[in-house]
Amino acid sequence: MPHPLPPPLRRGPRTARGRFGRHSTRRRDRAPAVVYASPVVDTDQLLVVLVLALTFAFFVWGRWRYDAVALLALLALVLVDIVPGDAAFAGFGHPAVVTVAGVLVVSRGLQNSGAVDLLARWLTSAGSSPTRQIAATSGVAAGLSAFINNVGALAVLMPTAIRLARHAGNSPSSVLMPLAFASLLGGLVTLVGTPPNIVIATFRSDVSGEAFAMFDFAPVGLGVALAGLAFIALVGWRLIPQREVDSDGSLFEISDYLFELRIPDGSSAHGQSIAELGAASDAEFVVAAIVRNERRLALPSSFETLRAGDVLVVEASGEALDVLVAEAGLEVAGSHESALSELGSGDVVVAEAVVMPDSPLRARTVVDVDLRRRHHINLLAISRRGRQSRSRLGETPLEVGDVLLLQANRGELPAALERLSCLPLAERGLSVGRRERRALLAVSIFGGALLMAAALRLLPIQVAIAGAAAVMGLVGLLSPKEIYESIDWKVIVLLGAMIPVGGALEETGLAADIAGALVAVSGDLPTWTTIALVLVIAMFLSDLVNNTAAAVLMAPIALGVASRLAASPDPFLMAVAVGASAAFLTPIGHQSNLLVMGPGGYRFGDYWRLGLPLEVVITAVAVPLILLVWPP
Repeated sequence: MPHPLPPPLRRGPRTARGRFGRHSTRRRDRAPAVVYASPVVDTDQLLVVLVLALTFAFFVWGRWRYDAVALLALLALVLVDIVPGDAAFAGFGHPAVVTVAGVLVVSRGLQNSGAVDLLARWLTSAGSSPTRQIAATSGVAAGLSAFINNVGALAVLMPTAIRLARHAGNSPSSVLMPLAFASLLGGLVTLVGTPPNIVIATFRSDVSGEAFAMFDFAPVGLGVALAGLAFIALVGWRLIPQREVDSDGSLFEISDYLFELRIPDGSSAHGQSIAELGAASDAEFVVAAIVRNERRLALPSSFETLRAGDVLVVEASGEALDVLVAEAGLEVAGSHESALSELGSGDVVVAEAVVMPDSPLRARTVVDVDLRRRHHINLLAISRRGRQSRSRLGETPLEVGDVLLLQANRGELPAALERLSCLPLAERGLSVGRRERRALLAVSIFGGALLMAAALRLLPIQVAIAGAAAVMGLVGLLSPKEIYESIDWKVIVLLGAMIPVGGALEETGLAADIAGALVAVSGDLPTWTTIALVLVIAMFLSDLVNNTAAAVLMAPIALGVASRLAASPDPFLMAVAVGASAAFLTPIGHQSNLLVMGPGGYRFGDYWRLGLPLEVVITAVAVPLILLVWPP
């Protein structure tokens, strides 16, 4: 059936209610103008296009933080008088922002309580078959992600998934990408599963007076998630390049960089502390242990005084070793194998840990954070994208997803990793969070909030979730420090800044013009093709920029398309929700994708091998379900 000719749109002075607030006004008014299907782009629209183009360019470039880019975009629109100055930061009080922050806090409370661990334990019976392991780990990840933060669910399950793969002789690369993708699929099922759903729900509230409820996303999201999980477990994982690991499952091979050096009589190292020896040398090295009079001192303090006759277990490159031996007058005393045996002993362990998105190590070196003195940890090696870094460790800025080989005291390491927001991978017995085993209490609090908001509809979702977060703090599931640390402030700033930017897209008429172009492209084709087009565009955007930003920018366009077609906005908004959460082509599309890149040994081009066919499956399943559940 051909699309009806869209009626003229009359745009007068901008004093109408918009996303800038109930009484937002512009400083200059225009005479009313009639805009037809092919409008002339005005100055404001050109400015918005320019700002958005630069914003996308910086998002894709990735050198600047996306929250900073979003804030600069907002300020630019304020300076050119597109967004009113008195409403510039109204987005930070938006219900979507409050809900996202509350969900992040509640997710941390559920993790601390041990509720999430109960599901993770079940995975130990998954067997050795890759298909069974992937089906089990991905299914649990999707189930958790429907109710808690995607990255939080992934962080809890990733160590277990790696151990299962290694014990079965499988490469971790076969399970980690499916695990990350499953955490995104699970978020499609509920309102709180992912920030794009929360954003889309508030847009629906603006146009119809009623937001999408907690489980309104389930009929479409659950069908898409099940289809995606089935594809990943049965076919998709076979498309992932299998990265080989060492026979012991380690990402590191450091034996060639370990040496035993003896301090002879007359050496300048005699009487110096380890810190003084390092300051006096041009070589970069780590003293991992000292053998003194047949007594082994693992992880010595940097203030430990060295003596003649000491044997130092040193981790260094061959070039650095030559410099150190020449400068301090040391002697090579033992083999690589004997040095390796000295690394972990008694209360000292060697463990692998991955840098999380909120880690204070991100973009900093171990020298910047004074890892040895402040945290009593030696950094022995770095694995980045599956390859051990050969650069100078002290001068290498760390990145999200880097896997670190650490030496530390067994009793101190869990707390240190929690402070550093690093996820332990290899050393058994280490865990993230305090695991207070108060699972029933945490689940009851969260369930009560959902009951009040979704079933009884006594409270708005943002109030119910914020209340649950507050109660978790009051009963001790979260400390005040953990409440603030659990909130991903980059996402909050991004969302708060992008909401007015999305409003500018709508109020300048640019969203309506883009919607008209999409309708024109679909021509006389059925409505489902336009829904599919909206979904695919949102999907493409989410592969390049943050999925929350993609939802904020695509929602006004989807509403414009629905208006042009005189159709219900629901199917078009639901298409944006699905597309914005389907970031599977690149590691930069979502933090979950980036987090598994290092431990899985993936390269940038590996993601599309599974991601592209998965997005085809999602589109093929989502469009019919949207038409069935939310007819236009």
